[in-house]
Amino acid sequence: MTPATRQEVLGLYRKVLRIARTWQSASGQPEETMREKEYIRNEARTLFRKNRNVTDPKLIKQCIEECEARIEIGLHYNIPYPRPIHLPPMGLAHKQGRTLRHQEKLRKISKPIYLKSHDEVS
Repeated sequence: MTPATRQEVLGLYRKVLRIARTWQSASGQPEETMREKEYIRNEARTLFRKNRNVTDPKLIKQCIEECEARIEIGLHYNIPYPRPIHLPPMGLAHKQGRTLRHQEKLRKISKPIYLKSHDEVS
């Protein structure tokens, strides 16, 4: 990791922790605000620690983009949790064969960048 990339990642981590410190829930209830603040801190710690040893520049860039996307979406919608995606159910495909593989491939491709690491951690 280059020094510039390291500074960018540390800056993102600090930004997330600052957001968690000043976060207000949409409902304004103190217990919900505390729960959401704790979620933001725990999610940031978990994901940044999980990706601590990543050395591939492309993967690092992808993680940075995901973090920035999650920050922007969280601030825009005032929801710290990843927004769900709506995909067609896989129940329409046969349980085996090319159609199932094709649907699984489409599902993987259509997953938004801000949800790439969410399923791995959750």
